[in-house]
Amino acid sequence: MSSLVINGDTSGSITLAAPAVAGSNTITLPTVGGTMRTTATPGTLLQVVQASYSTSTTNATSTYADTGLTASITPTSSSSKILVTVAQQGVLKVNSDTKINIKLFRGATDLTVLANAGATNSSAVILIGSATIVYLDSPATTSSTTYKTQFNSNNNTSYVGVQDSNVPSTITLMEIAA
Repeated sequence: MSSLVINGDTSGSITLAAPAVAGSNTITLPTVGGTMRTTATPGTLLQVVQASYSTSTTNATSTYADTGLTASITPTSSSSKILVTVAQQGVLKVNSDTKINIKLFRGATDLTVLANAGATNSSAVILIGSATIVYLDSPATTSSTTYKTQFNSNNNTSYVGVQDSNVPSTITLMEIAA
């Protein structure tokens, strides 16, 4: 493997090494003075992960239960932000005094809650349709990180559901350079 070493004026050096795979690459240097960045520009989209889940799931308790919707991402930098977008579909409540709460988790860490979805007393059974959560997270890690949603029935007796009629929910994780 060939490489080019550029020594600094007083100390240090930069080594440019040829890739270990076939093909060619080009590095274009600016025509005016300046600094080359060695990391992504803040705000740059680095990677996207998306997952879906479509099995109908119900819960008739105030204890939070998994919706089945989960996705994992491995950030390339510990300073990256993760933009999480959840489209929880087929949200259903079956009693006029029931509301559904949907939480977003990173691992075991509770990040945010969409509280009291379907907060209406006008109908005993109502298909709410979908609930959306958008959350910008700072996981501060380069380890694989899992995000998931959980839900409960706030009156602890009547059931609520997600993915009703097996309508798929999605979770999208976008790593953004910080």
